[in-house]
Amino acid sequence: MSNHRSRRSFIGHAAAGFSTLVLSRLAQAQPGPKPALIEHAVAAPVGIEVNARPIPNFEPRDRARTRFGSLDYRGGLVLTSPHRGFGGLSGFRFLDSKGERFLAISDQGTWFTGRIRYSGRSMTGLDDVEAAPVLNAEGRPITEKRLWYDTESLARDGDLVYVGLERVNQIMRFDFAKGGTRARGEVLPTPPAVRKLPYNKGLEALVFVPKGQPLAGTLIALSEGGFDADGNLIGFLLGGPTPGQFSIRRTDQQLISDAVLLPSGDLLILERKFSWFTGIDIRIRAIPLKSIAPGALVDGPVLFKADLGHEIDNMEGIDAHVTADGETVLTLVSDDNFSMLQRTLLLQFALVE
Repeated sequence: MSNHRSRRSFIGHAAAGFSTLVLSRLAQAQPGPKPALIEHAVAAPVGIEVNARPIPNFEPRDRARTRFGSLDYRGGLVLTSPHRGFGGLSGFRFLDSKGERFLAISDQGTWFTGRIRYSGRSMTGLDDVEAAPVLNAEGRPITEKRLWYDTESLARDGDLVYVGLERVNQIMRFDFAKGGTRARGEVLPTPPAVRKLPYNKGLEALVFVPKGQPLAGTLIALSEGGFDADGNLIGFLLGGPTPGQFSIRRTDQQLISDAVLLPSGDLLILERKFSWFTGIDIRIRAIPLKSIAPGALVDGPVLFKADLGHEIDNMEGIDAHVTADGETVLTLVSDDNFSMLQRTLLLQFALVE
């Protein structure tokens, strides 16, 4: 989308894109042989071409500005591909400590792997990108089973990869030591409250807590829009030393879209809000991991906010890596909903406070 479009035009197009999304999701809920959205799923592993156009300025109206809250803009890319299965990116995790090799997942039950190419500190493109279907325990694409496709969340514990499916509110685990994206998934047992989350506002973020952190060995699962009795967002501690349910204070009508745990012990939560009048805006909140416990209501400061005056779209994925110089870099990815009116963006920021 051109930087020269007016804000009014930008919002109008964004609203049209979200209207298309709403209508398509309503269509999915109707009886039929197969939900419409899985038309972009891939049937077998395939290498794909992904083109990248740089985003030199995060705020086009003030091109000299790089500081946004506690983040410093490093650069971004608009990603496109001639492959019809590319898009819908809802989860993103790095596979190395350099911030290069990545694993992403689309809400069409598709894995994407590849490598980010850099020039100095700036991203310039993607190399070696492959798309592959997410497989069930029988080795078949999960999209063959109705509603088992809305793969929205992603977490890693070494070679173990966890995927949350929003519509059925189930979690699958994959051992990437057994074939990488060819690995077969197993469905994990979860508390009944997880499966009772709203049909299209369910599991939206997964984070695995590594050794050396409070709650080590716990899989944290966050709902997009599942509320407790007080209207706060619901989260779950699965496995680990103290399993249970907790709440995240909801403010400014924001909903959760992803999360990442920093080595510092802060859980960064990516949130978004959409309005037909103002469009979409996003923010990142920092929640101290040590404050999370069964029954707790947690909250934390807002580190970053952006709206349609900035180069954002439907941001659904976040991850972090620490550079050789000790800087923490956040990478955000957007879900274009396979709409011509939306974009797949890859953005990077350095955490400066």
